[in-house]
Amino acid sequence: MSEIRRVLVVSRSRADEGLVATGIACQQLISHGLIPVIPLEEFNEAQAQHLRFSPQDQEHVFGIDIKGLEILGRDCREDQLELAIVLGGDGTILRAAEIVRASNTPLLGINLGHVGFLAEGERHELSSLITRVAARDYQVTERLALDVDVLVDGEKVYSTWALNEATVEKSARERMLEVVLEVEGHPLSSFGCDGVVMATPTGSTAYAFSAGGPVVWPSVEALLMVPLSAHALFSRPLVVNPDSMLAVEVLRRSAGSGVLWCDGRRTYELAPGSRVEVRRSEQPVRIIRLSDSPFTNRLVSKFALPVAGWRGPEA
Repeated sequence: MSEIRRVLVVSRSRADEGLVATGIACQQLISHGLIPVIPLEEFNEAQAQHLRFSPQDQEHVFGIDIKGLEILGRDCREDQLELAIVLGGDGTILRAAEIVRASNTPLLGINLGHVGFLAEGERHELSSLITRVAARDYQVTERLALDVDVLVDGEKVYSTWALNEATVEKSARERMLEVVLEVEGHPLSSFGCDGVVMATPTGSTAYAFSAGGPVVWPSVEALLMVPLSAHALFSRPLVVNPDSMLAVEVLRRSAGSGVLWCDGRRTYELAPGSRVEVRRSEQPVRIIRLSDSPFTNRLVSKFALPVAGWRGPEA
């Protein structure tokens, strides 16, 4: 009896490019004897779009026979997946990480977006990347993730997680948020600001980077805290021990409320007096790598950094 290997395919399904890439990926997986699995929401969206143009064709979607597909949660469970192929940019990869969080299925990102820091390959490499998946020619690395809790009067009212960052932001554009920062159980500083980003090394090239935070190599274990437009003499980005607990309290004197955003996907309203605690999660996110190319090369490539004139060590 042959081994059953299931691969989840997650894409920017609302975009035509995502639909086409999904079809190609599914066809390639089937040709290698693997079973493509589609999230139910994406399957329904793709089927609805397909039937708009081919209303008589009930048996196909993504350009292939529906019988060749399985639907996640209906035909198979998360723990039956070998990996997930993610077609899109970093936002799509974050969504896929959310879908498979319970099973910790490893993610292989194929960039259809712009920067795509988390992606391992580009659109034109899709077929060759799937050939390597079929041959199990890949490595799985782990990325530090965050556990995030919201407390009010000492009571935990909300819990979630993040791969890139947890951000406390002001709710109203015209009002600053009054906060106090805490590191390792000790208060650090209080000030008015637009918000505070608490990030992982993976998230150091995302929102934290835009806010002026440092780029941290993924191999470095650390947590970052980056204030946003703080009205304070001391509001520098911080890099701390990965086992530290970071906290941001929205002070009761704050003129406005705040909002917690995690990876730009999960949100929770923060009334004055709310406290957000961030810790390293015991469950990392698993990312598939196909080469040992150093992170320096990824930075140069993704940001188009000028390196002309470099000669390297003298012979």
